[in-house]
Amino acid sequence: MSRLLKWVRAHLVVLAGILALAYLVLPNLVVLAFSFNKPVGKFNYEWSQFSTDAWTNPCGVADMCGSLALSLQIALLATLGATVLGTMVAFALARYRFRGRAATTALIFLPMAMPEVVMAASLGTLFLNMRIQFGFLTILIAHIMFCLSFVVTAVKARVMSMDPRLEQAAQDLYATPTQTFLRITLPLVAPGIAAGALLSFALSFDDFIITQFNSGPTTVTFPMFVWGASQRGIPVQVNVIGTGMFIAAVVFTVAGQWLANRRKARA
Repeated sequence: MSRLLKWVRAHLVVLAGILALAYLVLPNLVVLAFSFNKPVGKFNYEWSQFSTDAWTNPCGVADMCGSLALSLQIALLATLGATVLGTMVAFALARYRFRGRAATTALIFLPMAMPEVVMAASLGTLFLNMRIQFGFLTILIAHIMFCLSFVVTAVKARVMSMDPRLEQAAQDLYATPTQTFLRITLPLVAPGIAAGALLSFALSFDDFIITQFNSGPTTVTFPMFVWGASQRGIPVQVNVIGTGMFIAAVVFTVAGQWLANRRKARA
């Protein structure tokens, strides 16, 4: 018994990490399992019969794939816009001193601190006052505003951790500002930019509250489709889409870690 306690104490951090990871992954495994279920009735809450019908026909539910395509399109455009704007803001806040810098920093990080419904209602009120028709454009603007703070946080942390002597060495070797940025600065900041972009894509694709407040009557994203379907029974194909997104996230994460380890090995 004493040996067991000693072993548990020596590996307590590892065990806690494994339990936390299992807690996070278990719901995804349940979604994966029930994507092969053939429920009796409308609700896919109890296991009934193994079936691959949902996987062979993922677009069998009306309007589901259309809402999925819309969510992917908005997420990609919002990621692009938030990444470009957030990277420029992060460099400005990390490299330059100007009047209003502290206030700008506070405003940038404010959406991360306030409840999401506050920002959603505020943007909806703004669009109403400006008489902008709700739809694809309003959702895209709202998602870019929401994701901007997360990109700035990730990129700014990376910029501030850079060694300025590397850029100075490039300038001493007669590199132009453009060459220094493309060959020294950008590769060093790229992990932060990639992290902010991936986080933006996940937040935009998964968002419901901001989308609900700023969408038009005919604009239905995938989260809104799931919410509407939950009132009459979520189809099994939703589990298929969720499983596909989970697998894609795992593949991107593993590939990124593999590339990082490969670069370290080369260095």
